[in-house]
Amino acid sequence: MKAAQDIVLKPIITEKSMIGIQDKKYTFKVASDATKVDIARAVEELFKVEVSKVNTVSVCGQMRRMGRYAGYTAAWKKAIVTLKADSKPIEFFEGLV
Repeated sequence: MKAAQDIVLKPIITEKSMIGIQDKKYTFKVASDATKVDIARAVEELFKVEVSKVNTVSVCGQMRRMGRYAGYTAAWKKAIVTLKADSKPIEFFEGLV
């Protein structure tokens, strides 16, 4: 079993993800082989909150060119974690809003 730090890699800080914080929805970059149950347990362990549901998105790599050479950026997995209504917010994101 992986450690929680190996499942939740980093938070995603964009305008769209910051709007979701009002509804207690937080966005993270996660390990590609992590399941929704693994992600929920990792977020609960790391941030001491109660998770209501987890939505995941597999993000495909984009085509990039450097002169005549072309390739793809790395594919990755994104998780949108919704907290329960009575759960406390994640402190890390509170300073960003």
